[in-house]
Amino acid sequence: MTMIEAAQKSANGSTQDSSEETWKPDYAIAPPKLQNLLNDDGYLNSYKSDFRYRYTQFKKSLEAIEAGEGSLLKFSQGYKQFGPQFAPDGSMKWLEYAPGAEGLFLRGQFNEWNRVKTPFKELEHGKWLLEMPANKDGTPVLKHLDRVRLNVVSKGGELCDRISPWTSYALQPENSYTYDHVIWNPTEPYQFKYKCPPVPDNLKIYEAHVGIASPEAKVSTYKHFTEKVLPHIADMGYNCIQLMAIMEHAYYGCFGYQVTAFFAASSRYGTPEELKELIDTAHKLNLVVLLDIVHSHAAKNTLDGLNMFDGTDCCFFHSGARGNHNLWDSRLFDYRHWETRRFLLSNLAMWMEVYKFDGFRFDGVTSMLYHHHGIGTGFSGDYGEYFGMQVDTDALVYMMLASYLVKTYLKPDAILIAEDVSGMPALCREVEEGGLGFDYRLAMAIPDMWIKLLKEKNDEDWDLANLCHVLTNRRHKEKCIAYAESHDQALVGDKTLSFWLMDKEMYYSMSVMSPRNLILDRGMALHKMIRLISHAMGGEGYLNFIGNEFGHPEWLDFPREGNGWSYHYARRQFNLIEDDMLRYKNLANFDKDMNLLENQFKWVCAPQAYVSRKHEMDKVIVFERAGCLFAFNFHPNQSYADYWIPVEQEGGFEMKLGLCSDCGRYDGFDRLDMTNMFKVFPKGMDGRKGSIQVYLPSRVAIVLVPADKYVGPE
Repeated sequence: MTMIEAAQKSANGSTQDSSEETWKPDYAIAPPKLQNLLNDDGYLNSYKSDFRYRYTQFKKSLEAIEAGEGSLLKFSQGYKQFGPQFAPDGSMKWLEYAPGAEGLFLRGQFNEWNRVKTPFKELEHGKWLLEMPANKDGTPVLKHLDRVRLNVVSKGGELCDRISPWTSYALQPENSYTYDHVIWNPTEPYQFKYKCPPVPDNLKIYEAHVGIASPEAKVSTYKHFTEKVLPHIADMGYNCIQLMAIMEHAYYGCFGYQVTAFFAASSRYGTPEELKELIDTAHKLNLVVLLDIVHSHAAKNTLDGLNMFDGTDCCFFHSGARGNHNLWDSRLFDYRHWETRRFLLSNLAMWMEVYKFDGFRFDGVTSMLYHHHGIGTGFSGDYGEYFGMQVDTDALVYMMLASYLVKTYLKPDAILIAEDVSGMPALCREVEEGGLGFDYRLAMAIPDMWIKLLKEKNDEDWDLANLCHVLTNRRHKEKCIAYAESHDQALVGDKTLSFWLMDKEMYYSMSVMSPRNLILDRGMALHKMIRLISHAMGGEGYLNFIGNEFGHPEWLDFPREGNGWSYHYARRQFNLIEDDMLRYKNLANFDKDMNLLENQFKWVCAPQAYVSRKHEMDKVIVFERAGCLFAFNFHPNQSYADYWIPVEQEGGFEMKLGLCSDCGRYDGFDRLDMTNMFKVFPKGMDGRKGSIQVYLPSRVAIVLVPADKYVGPE
């Protein structure tokens, strides 16, 4: 038995050949650079055998794929083999994997929706093939935009209505809840014009949802995003976009996380070619583009999803209880399954090769990494929680294969971000070190901290030491994306930071003609301070959710039965920052200038901030990063004249204000003169060699920069 035959046999649910040496756990391979990891974190020495086991499983899987398919890259080209594939002569081949099927048929407009007129031929290893010669005039039998569906005959004789797992375009017929597979084979496909820009070190991500990206109460479009939103993102100083809800999902309100068609760009926003134009235009504006990819689970839909595709519950998923996510009410992939791996790895390749995405933000990584999926489990930081029987090694190996594929074959400088709340060690270390090969993890504790503080604590009771701890608590040499709030905080049932801070005043007091009040002043001040300290201290990258840069006044609620299917809250009101009579533009101005100053000094990708002061009585935090000096006065009413703050250097140079949250441009009180120069004195304090004297008003943050390096606003 060859390695590929053994792998295929295992993938199809057969008993493994006990004589097949390749599949015996009788050898272990140490990651070649494991010592680098152990040197950086001595606590991991106790788990060397776990890293050897994981890496061994990765190597065995990789070797099996290379032996059976030629290379991992060829293995990831399934999207060029499965589903409808058109040849230049007009003929077509359609390959499907349906091991549980007794028969497979294609029906559609081309054969008047006949259920049994166009059968597939059964091949080995659960595959089915349909070959259709061209028409006499050389045109394909299946025309561009033809609607088709598959009929699967189960082993029990049931006729199941399905669409192909490899569907590249799906449309919802009028008065229908389910989607049809629509043939996408345009005669003039979009031609990319611009190269992908260099991947930035100082990653500043604008997390966006195309459908809500318009002030109008409707589903917005790729076209609108390209023409109206992309210029705004570039102007605001962001250098990366993270697109949500692109993979087709039948239920709009799931935020794109209940995927039904993994290879289809959501048709509710437009066509695949319009998405390509969006990404190409982003590249023209020097914006890299990430896809929020969902490989952690799949929708339970059967008529237009993967579930029960071949009449069984185990075509791509675990069978029985292990194949169901109780909290998300969705299906869970069997990551050891040969064809599941092909399907998911090909999904990554397709989005990068066909649409030119520059990387991925993997959703639900915690659910993937552990058999318990994080349900009812708290992570205390005890290393034993990250190793042992609770870890799903098959999923972990899949993620190693995924990162290895992307970094080795698809785009070596691609960006890979993991949404993991558990803190799994080595998640963002190289595969050769024993890691999973990701570049960044989301610093998910930071937004949770801000919401907790605003809900449960008075300003004067904020624990600054704990605040600094949360903002700096990350694994050595594993980069994090910091954020003050994301889409989770925008969803109905929660509140955005601006809503927690200002509540009803966002409706009654945001006009510049309205008299100022204490609630509004506090909210505007803290909104800027929270974003700046998260931006500057919280990670090696930064993320903002669409609209939050200007304090969007309302939560996010998609059309559903409970709100009368209204789009009123499923939109972003960009018109608010165009109105000079409203204060929203002031928050946007601060966000923009914060990003532009960071572009000059690149503190996001600099070594971690050195916190020299966290004074609980004064409510002052001082830290340095990338040569910039940050000072925050969180005190609700105490301002400090001639306040001494520490500086690393002993003296001999001057600093100036690069950013001050109290500027009138940001709806502040203009209590500081931005033209002032500040001399650094050789007066040591707080463990630093020098110091500087500043005026630090209450609820104000300032950024002092070396005067000789500051070039002013871009």
